[in-house]
Amino acid sequence: MSLRTRLLILVIAAMLVPAILVGLRFIQNRTSDIDAARASLSATASDILGDLDEKIQGTAQLHYGLARARDLDTRDKAACSAFLSAVREEYTRYTGILTINPDGSLFCDSLRTNRTLDLRDREYFRQALMAHGIVTLEPVFGRLTGTSVLQIAYPVRSESGELKFILLASFNLKKFAEDHDRRLSDDSEILLVDRKGTVLVAPDSKDWTEPAGTSIANSELFRFAASPNREPFHEAAKREGRTRVWAAARSPSARDAGLHIMVGRPKDSLVAAANRRLYEDLAILAVASLLLLAGVWILATMIIGRQVGRLAAMATKLGLGDLSARIAQPHPGGELGGLMTQFNSTAESLERQRAAIDELNQKLTQSQKMEAMGQLTGGVAHDFNNLLTVILGNAEHLAERLAPHKELSNIAESIATAAERGSDLTRSLLAFARKQPLMPKHIDIGQKILGMEPLLRRTLGEHIECKFNLDQNLWQASVDPGQLASALLNLVLNARDAMPSGGKLTVEVKNTSLGETDVDVNGEARPGDYVMVTVTDTGTGMTAEVAGRAFEPFFTTKEVGKGTGLGLSMVYGFAQQSGGAMQIRSEPGHGTAVRLFFPRVVTAQIRAVPSTDQQAPPTGSETILVVEDDDMVRGYVEGELKALGYRVIVTPNASAALEILRGPENIHLLFTDVAMPGGMFGTELARQAARLRPQLKILLTSGHTEHPAKAIDGAGRGVRILNKPYRRHDLASMLRAVLKAN
Repeated sequence: MSLRTRLLILVIAAMLVPAILVGLRFIQNRTSDIDAARASLSATASDILGDLDEKIQGTAQLHYGLARARDLDTRDKAACSAFLSAVREEYTRYTGILTINPDGSLFCDSLRTNRTLDLRDREYFRQALMAHGIVTLEPVFGRLTGTSVLQIAYPVRSESGELKFILLASFNLKKFAEDHDRRLSDDSEILLVDRKGTVLVAPDSKDWTEPAGTSIANSELFRFAASPNREPFHEAAKREGRTRVWAAARSPSARDAGLHIMVGRPKDSLVAAANRRLYEDLAILAVASLLLLAGVWILATMIIGRQVGRLAAMATKLGLGDLSARIAQPHPGGELGGLMTQFNSTAESLERQRAAIDELNQKLTQSQKMEAMGQLTGGVAHDFNNLLTVILGNAEHLAERLAPHKELSNIAESIATAAERGSDLTRSLLAFARKQPLMPKHIDIGQKILGMEPLLRRTLGEHIECKFNLDQNLWQASVDPGQLASALLNLVLNARDAMPSGGKLTVEVKNTSLGETDVDVNGEARPGDYVMVTVTDTGTGMTAEVAGRAFEPFFTTKEVGKGTGLGLSMVYGFAQQSGGAMQIRSEPGHGTAVRLFFPRVVTAQIRAVPSTDQQAPPTGSETILVVEDDDMVRGYVEGELKALGYRVIVTPNASAALEILRGPENIHLLFTDVAMPGGMFGTELARQAARLRPQLKILLTSGHTEHPAKAIDGAGRGVRILNKPYRRHDLASMLRAVLKAN
């Protein structure tokens, strides 16, 4: 595709923007015009109804006056008709004014027809017989005139309440509608229908097909008029396809009279003005587009084409590897000239880029080697811990058996010492592989944070005010001090980034107790006593959506290169692994508060004593199910447990252990490795075992804590972990502690 074609397409695409704006303007104008026209229709219908109400009230007042006229209180029919004829000449809106005897027969009328009528079948007559002092209404076609009228009847009674006669005025609905129709400046139409759906006054238009006297009771339009839900508007399509918008006047007076007043207007006339403006805008846009396309075509042909050819020739040479290619001077001004200069600069920098790519490849290779080494050392350390467990345990066993032989006993002790040094080596390897276990200690968290105060203040900078609030008599907590320092530093760094223009940071440490209603970031309740560390800033804060994802790994709102998204997730994992909890409260513009909860330590920490001074390891007689995939470790553990007096059942994997747990065998404790082949780790085995046997005691063992970071059984209880390698006394003490625990 040529450049000229591309430019033309670009211009056409650019013209889509004003075209879209024109379309949006049309839609807005069309909607506005429709809304205004609908409101006008509704107002017109209400005005017509209001005028009719005034006419009804005026007729009622006329009735009140006529009821007291002596000329009507006579049995002279001719004189009565003459009087009513004179009254009717003054009130031309009535087709007739007449009196009706209580038996329903016509007595006198203003038209002097001398006809005999029986009006007992009229609803207004029946209502008037029962009425006292009020008018009754009914829209009908007059029997004397055949014109659609609103019959307004008033019962005239004696002082004793006896009905003397009924005074009736026939209000001319057709003339009333024609008067209002002349006042309408647009093509609006008036339709009057009675409660049965009979058309009383039909619109005077060619496409209205139902004349006065016909019924539209089964039409959507009548159901709209009689609808009790008071819909404001209704669109009805005629047979020729033209749609009208109707508005109905709704009021108790119209409902009581049994008269429906509707005002309609063709829908296309509602948007005629908007359509006209659209055609004008499209015409202007079309002319402007043609002029612009012609100008772009000339520009692309005469000016841009030749310069683009020079650029293409240069690009071809670079593609063939000719780094000496250059675009000769002079260069045109503007973007094309700048592009030519950039092409020349690109050729000059290609060799430097090649060198940088080679260096980057070397760094990438080195990074991949380090990552592979991390994976390798983690796996080697795990397997080495299994070997050290067997070596250290057997060395202890030999040392006890060879105690009378000092020289051999010393050799066994040397083996044990070497195994412990190997354990130190595996810890270093696991640290390199980022799979090191926590090293919790019973500490005063407040004192630890006070020791970090200078570091934290330097980290925040002078533009942020830092305050420390520490309660007196803080409880002891079991926490890894190094991980606590790292977690606190992460929170402080996040707070600093949230206050680029300065602010205030508060670190608070206090004793607290959580109830069932206090939940962590996962919505889980962790009731109990805790030492709470709160880091509060006055920074930008977070929305609820961002705060809900703040602990997801690799989720960050910072710019690329400004954060990994691992800080809060590492702090969250540390709090969970420490048996505690984490909460976050944040609001945009009002800062963030992060709370860490570490369980209170009630008893003093038990410290291991040298093996030479240890007392005899505690023994037992319970049944222990051992799950260990390593043959040597499994054999060693089986021997040690039997030597301690326990009844032992051994299995190589989790599936075999679950089969045993589903059986009738009486088992007191499950002792399982964490990392095992077969798709199920010891943590999952512990959860399923606790569901099968809720009273079963569980002890995990592992060469590293990659998998048991959340060691929770099926009942939600924490499970103890015995890190490899371990001495026999540590194994025996841990077993007794777990078996005796509630």
